[in-house]
Amino acid sequence: MQEFDGIITPNGLFYERHHGGVPTIDPAQHRLMLHGLVERPLIFTMDDLRRFPSESRIHFIECSGNPGYSKPYGKTASDLVGLVRRAEWTGVSLKLVLQEAGLKPEAKWVVAEGADAAALTHSIPIEKCLEDALLVYSQNGERLRPQQGYPLRLFLPGFEGNMSVKWLRRLHVTAEPVYSREETSKYTDLLPDGTAREFSFYMEAKSIITRSSGGQRLNAPGFHEITGIAWSGHGKIARVEVSVDDGMSWQDAQLQDPVLTRALARFRLPWRRDGKPAVIQSRAIDETGYVQPTLAELLAVRGENYFYHNNAIWPWRVAAGGEVTNALA
Repeated sequence: MQEFDGIITPNGLFYERHHGGVPTIDPAQHRLMLHGLVERPLIFTMDDLRRFPSESRIHFIECSGNPGYSKPYGKTASDLVGLVRRAEWTGVSLKLVLQEAGLKPEAKWVVAEGADAAALTHSIPIEKCLEDALLVYSQNGERLRPQQGYPLRLFLPGFEGNMSVKWLRRLHVTAEPVYSREETSKYTDLLPDGTAREFSFYMEAKSIITRSSGGQRLNAPGFHEITGIAWSGHGKIARVEVSVDDGMSWQDAQLQDPVLTRALARFRLPWRRDGKPAVIQSRAIDETGYVQPTLAELLAVRGENYFYHNNAIWPWRVAAGGEVTNALA
């Protein structure tokens, strides 16, 4: 990530996360079953789905453990927040497919199931299914790669990555969530009193400086461009602020166009380094007004048992000799 200059991630550089390996699926044999609280249960082939009007949208996808609270000491930007990527996703609106089947009034959830060995299963609120969910078959202009869910995956912009079920084979419309393994024993957030948050779907606003960042070196005092990426599951990034004095003061960075909803935004700030030690960091503010917090602020509320949804500010320490390291390590 620290060498990433753009805002679209090449397919070959996408992170991978599997719970039961990568299945080998013949697209001609693959089927998507839609049933439950619908007027007309349906079974789709890939050809059936490709007959629907297609959509292409640019969004990020991020693992909710990016990073866990127990690992704030990574050396590089990839170590810290490498499990986020942005792509152009092409597929069919889930809303359109659900309308084809006809939702019954009591339909409140859609349970998505994958065809991997783990049969990864997750409950999706019907509101999200009708807002911007996609049934995706292409990524960055080519068919999905096997590691990314070929031949079909669910994609939920702004929601934690595990909910965008890969190798999608079943959609079960229900009145209640299924409380599967992925939303009970896994991917739940423990609070200080021992209870857990029932659902935590959205990825909150986050940013990180990628140049200059851990493992890199500034070879001389003088002009340097500070740049990085910011994103939010709640919509567009409104501002990114950068500090070059360990958070004592902040200044607005320039956002590179286009700034899209639920997508990575590139920010830039000119910096004239005087050669003295410094701590540089960024914080994102999204269109809801939410401000990216420090790690100390998160831990004060969530406690030491928390693991997922760590969207803390990540400061970098710049030594007098130009070496850049993680200021929290």
